[in-house]
Amino acid sequence: MTPTAETNGFPNDPRGVAGVTPTAETNGFPNDPRGVAGVTRPAGPGAGLSAGTGLEAALRAHISSWPGEAACGVVGPSGTLAASGPAEQPFAWASVTKLLVALAVLVASEEGTLGLDEPAGPEGSTVAHLMAHASGLPFEGTSPLSPPGRRRVYSNTGTEALAAHLEFRTAMSFEQYLREGVLGPLGINRTTLAGSPAHGARGPLSDLLLLAKELLAPSLVGESTWKTATSVAFPGLAGVLPGFGRYEPCDWGLGPELRDNKSPHWTGTRNSPSTYGHFGQSGSFVWADPEAGVALAGLSSEPFGPWAKQAWPAVSDAVLAFAGAG
Repeated sequence: MTPTAETNGFPNDPRGVAGVTPTAETNGFPNDPRGVAGVTRPAGPGAGLSAGTGLEAALRAHISSWPGEAACGVVGPSGTLAASGPAEQPFAWASVTKLLVALAVLVASEEGTLGLDEPAGPEGSTVAHLMAHASGLPFEGTSPLSPPGRRRVYSNTGTEALAAHLEFRTAMSFEQYLREGVLGPLGINRTTLAGSPAHGARGPLSDLLLLAKELLAPSLVGESTWKTATSVAFPGLAGVLPGFGRYEPCDWGLGPELRDNKSPHWTGTRNSPSTYGHFGQSGSFVWADPEAGVALAGLSSEPFGPWAKQAWPAVSDAVLAFAGAG
């Protein structure tokens, strides 16, 4: 799959993908000429990935080359394995916020408060269409660009409609439901939501790592629900991955973006196709790779741009080299 280069997917943003030169397959350490062959890896995915100074040093080496201030961390199913940068400093999460909305809706669906197949959004759309950017609603605005289920149109409006539908079904504010149903149970206590539920969260790395752990080893919803959420919703839809261009197909789950075989991508070349997560224009990202048994999250004061298209895959591959994946 080759994305088109004429647009990076962000409205009014002149930066395209053509100006980014992919890095060679290296071990991901800045200014380190050694290739992946120079990294001694344990046998088996995740076999040797544990808390230690080596992993912390790798993170520190990477984020030291990122513009602005940044923090990054790695988690396994049992919790945080390594982190570098100001872990308690709040950063904007931007579109990573959409994962919080998705979790809230999934919790409500398991409670029986709403159904994933019930009508929501424009005519013919369901809750699931809104979650998977398949409702036809545009990035911003309320006039659909296509009928539901025809195109993958990345939509802030769709996420806002989803949160409004949850408010209607629960008879409580979205912020309250999010706090009681998702943030509180996960111990995410320093993150706030101001403005749009599509991109308004702000919080520290320590909270984002709790979200990363939930993505890797879910506790809020059952296995069947999570499997549905991280499988392709409405298969075969073409669309634009913001910042990277058009893919056919542009696979998405019920909230998380699915890596599958997209290339180039904001995760690493070592990430398995089963990797899922989200990134934000503020310079935020989180992914979970269930095959490797590891998740990675990062926050930055520098907005997403060409630097991130090189830096995020590089740090992802370095972490996965430690995990013995790829």
